[in-house]
Amino acid sequence: MESAGILPRFKGTAVHDHWTPYFTYENVTHSLCNAHILRDLAYIYEQYGHEWAEKMINFLLNVKSEVDQARLYVDQFHFSQIAMFEDQYGEIIMEGLKRNPPPPRVPGKRGRVKQSDPKNLLDRLNKYVGCVFAFMYDFRVPFENNQAERDVRMMKVKQKVSSTFRTIEGAERFCAIRGYISTARKNGCRVLDAIQDAFMGKPFIPTVYLTKEP
Repeated sequence: MESAGILPRFKGTAVHDHWTPYFTYENVTHSLCNAHILRDLAYIYEQYGHEWAEKMINFLLNVKSEVDQARLYVDQFHFSQIAMFEDQYGEIIMEGLKRNPPPPRVPGKRGRVKQSDPKNLLDRLNKYVGCVFAFMYDFRVPFENNQAERDVRMMKVKQKVSSTFRTIEGAERFCAIRGYISTARKNGCRVLDAIQDAFMGKPFIPTVYLTKEP
């Protein structure tokens, strides 16, 4: 990650899958991908039959729906609505923790006590409430990181088809092309038009809006 040079200089919100090394970067605001969380919750419900997991799935999807509707008219929720959602979230967590108490420590055995999958997920959801709710606090933050995964999908396809790149230069050119196409698409441009403009010497360049520091 250091060699890639992105996260060390990144200043925005990073939506990720809770891989612990990501949290070593204090220069970014962290948000957990709720698509990953929903999959973990579905696993807990299907494998263990815990109702709190199903409740959390429905709750998170409901909050996402509320955010999607609200962002059409406002930039953020009223603090009272945020508090209501936080209370509901806390109630589900407490229900889960009551069913999954900490495992007892075996006398004379060192090291961390092994916990169940439900308890590990509950601890994560309880510790990183702000990261789970980042999309609710700031409507600009996406609910999941699917967009990022879609952006890198062609890289993986290229690796699988041709067993990676032959040269560094070829890899850099491929990344430049894919990055240009992805940027054009995100800004509502037709990809073929953007490619034609590039060949004509007039590549699409997105508008950057800068805000002054208070």
